[in-house]
Amino acid sequence: MRYRLFGRTGLYVSELCLGTMTFGGKGFWEVVGKLGAADAQALIGTSLDAGVNFLDTADVYSEGESETLVGAALAALGRPRDQLIVATKVRGRTGAGPNQVGLSRGHILSAVDASLKRLKLDYIDLYQIHGFDRETPIEETVRALDDVVRSGKVRYVGYCNLAAWHTMKALGYADAHHLARFVSAQMYYSIVGRDIEREVVPLAQDQGLAILPWSPLAGGLLSGKFDLDKPKPEGSRRTSFDFPPVDLARARPVLAALRAVSEATGVSVARVALAWVLTRPFVTSVIIGAKTREQLVDNLAASEVKLSAEHVAALDAASALPPEYPGWMLDFQNRDRRPPGESA
Repeated sequence: MRYRLFGRTGLYVSELCLGTMTFGGKGFWEVVGKLGAADAQALIGTSLDAGVNFLDTADVYSEGESETLVGAALAALGRPRDQLIVATKVRGRTGAGPNQVGLSRGHILSAVDASLKRLKLDYIDLYQIHGFDRETPIEETVRALDDVVRSGKVRYVGYCNLAAWHTMKALGYADAHHLARFVSAQMYYSIVGRDIEREVVPLAQDQGLAILPWSPLAGGLLSGKFDLDKPKPEGSRRTSFDFPPVDLARARPVLAALRAVSEATGVSVARVALAWVLTRPFVTSVIIGAKTREQLVDNLAASEVKLSAEHVAALDAASALPPEYPGWMLDFQNRDRRPPGESA
């Protein structure tokens, strides 16, 4: 297992992070996974044994049961706390009340205590807002997050699923008022979903944010089980929960390229797809999830895959984003800003 610097924090995290959305299975989350205590402990133990030091959950996964199972597993495994980086999230609905949702100060301060109790931890390493809350000013959210850091309940804060402009507004406010700033961006990213390369990646590189791709296998579409010319396989997550959205017309050549590299290298399509994400210089840690130990072991092995330059180039070409304004205009205008003698 390799480790990468976590933004500007000075921490090193494993380049693969275990996601725990499959733990629990309450309510809506049953379609994603419904692993119980024994399976959750086994998957966490297998990950830690492979060198993973980074775990990701959320207070809404299975209505809090994922956090409870993570906490129970960590207590049972007894690994040194200072060698683990545990991340969770706040924003989603955690109860029927009108204020048991969102990113208000009230909800954040209540939710962090509830997460700590379920996780059986004294502190959370990375506390992430789970998305955008249109009803709460970002300034209130940033100040509340600073409070939980100063209280010692949280060490770092990050975000998920924000637009670049909204992120920069939050960072600007934090910097202007000397508050805890986001250190990471957890965003959807896969070889069939490269949208963040347009705005989010340049922002993250400029601001020193760690990028944590979620759903790097596009909700199972890149698991190797799917053939777009055939019915969806029974029992697969994407059969019952078609998410995240994927442009299937653009995905066809990508799947073909993945299969070609898989056949040439003798490793699974899923492993090739994960290995490609790991070639991106802006990626810090890729969040993987599994329902079985076999799936997990195959995904963990992506860390050992070394794709050739030719294979990377073929995958890049098959999955390249179409030009979009203002990107193409910026490239056009800057074509004469290269050093003398360097070709375009």
